[in-house]
Amino acid sequence: MLDRARGTELVDVNGRRYLDFLAGAGSLNYGHNNPVLKSALIKYIERDGITHSLDLHTAAKERFIEAMWCAILKPRKLDYVIQFTGPTGTNAVEAAMKLARKITGRTNIITFTNGFHGVSLGALAATGNKHHRKASGVPLQGTTVMPYDGYLGANIDTVQYIERLLDDPSSGVDLPAAVILECVQGEGGLNVARAPWLRRLKAMCEARDILFIVDDIQAGCGRTGTFFSFEEAGIHPDIVTLSKSLSGYGLPMAVVLIKREFDVWKPGEHNGTFRGNNHAFVTAAAALEHYWQTSKFTDEIAAKGEHLRRRLQRMEGRFGPHIRDTRGRGMMRGITCVDPAKADEIGARAFADGLIIERCGPHDEVLKCLMPLTTPEAELDEGLDILEQAAETVFRVSKAFEARSPKGISANPAPARIAVIARSTGASASKSTGIVKPGKAAVTRASGKKSRGQNGQLSA
Repeated sequence: MLDRARGTELVDVNGRRYLDFLAGAGSLNYGHNNPVLKSALIKYIERDGITHSLDLHTAAKERFIEAMWCAILKPRKLDYVIQFTGPTGTNAVEAAMKLARKITGRTNIITFTNGFHGVSLGALAATGNKHHRKASGVPLQGTTVMPYDGYLGANIDTVQYIERLLDDPSSGVDLPAAVILECVQGEGGLNVARAPWLRRLKAMCEARDILFIVDDIQAGCGRTGTFFSFEEAGIHPDIVTLSKSLSGYGLPMAVVLIKREFDVWKPGEHNGTFRGNNHAFVTAAAALEHYWQTSKFTDEIAAKGEHLRRRLQRMEGRFGPHIRDTRGRGMMRGITCVDPAKADEIGARAFADGLIIERCGPHDEVLKCLMPLTTPEAELDEGLDILEQAAETVFRVSKAFEARSPKGISANPAPARIAVIARSTGASASKSTGIVKPGKAAVTRASGKKSRGQNGQLSA
């Protein structure tokens, strides 16, 4: 039972420390209780700043809009208007898809294999995960799934395949209102769309009057190294969805960024009671003003992302027969286990040793590192050491744990203050402390399913 948190550290009710490589599924890019954001929020609350305002304009909302324009949109030459939707990512996706259909008068939307866009019905129709789709209770309609970049192999251009279908009047694929995609697929397995592929897809859409929607809910706000995941490709999407780390503090907030010429909503056509969460506006503005006015934070993310890549690639080299590849971009990276059950075991053992990490991918075979972007290098290495030691145990690698860090990167072994508990396949209680020792059933799963440990207790 967790109780307190700061930065990348979590502490349970018994005082045991964990490192958080999950970060609220990417909603805590600036860490838990970030002092800059916390100070801004406390000051706002203490002066009786407005908490909830629906669509009424407030000082907090104005400050966020100005910060978004000055720190993010203007420097990138992005002329977007901002729509405040219900404060969840799936609600922003619903709005984006509805708007595309309203603009074009067409209903079909192209989505991609292994995409994840939310679990409300419209967004779920654009989501590939079978586990989530089965829970819909009704047929999912209005979308056509196409192969993502690399899905059919590195040498097959799936944009050319899509073009062929759209240009053939007998293909059975209706001209869509939009395509929607993640530039780095989070829940789908950290699949990365290459910049040339993204540019070709955008050109294909422009030539056919198809709107281009980027879902940057998990991959945005700096996670891939730049504020938006599409910056590397040099493209300007027609619509962008943002949520998760936009508020910077884990507070519910979501927006849709819309090219000015596509802002055709009538008042109230898409709304939600909590679209005016001013506390989220306060922390979002503070995050933009503090971290994104210069390139300093971006440079830090790039350095840590490279560090993370090298550490994971070394693990791939050590455990070669068991690890298929290293994947992802920036500080959104992971390793793919050949056997998904081994990924489960590694996650459980890492959790037992004080590291919280989730799995993703079609078979939950990818161990995904999603630590706060503000994680100090020492804690980054500490968490990766725990992960590597867990893999060493699961893969039964007898060779001593050598060369803890790649050349040129300092070693940071796990400090003695981490209470490393005995590993077990089930859950047991320590007689001296009463702390429950989680086993295999305790690992966090990307699918959100629940399972039972040997003691019959449910664990997420």
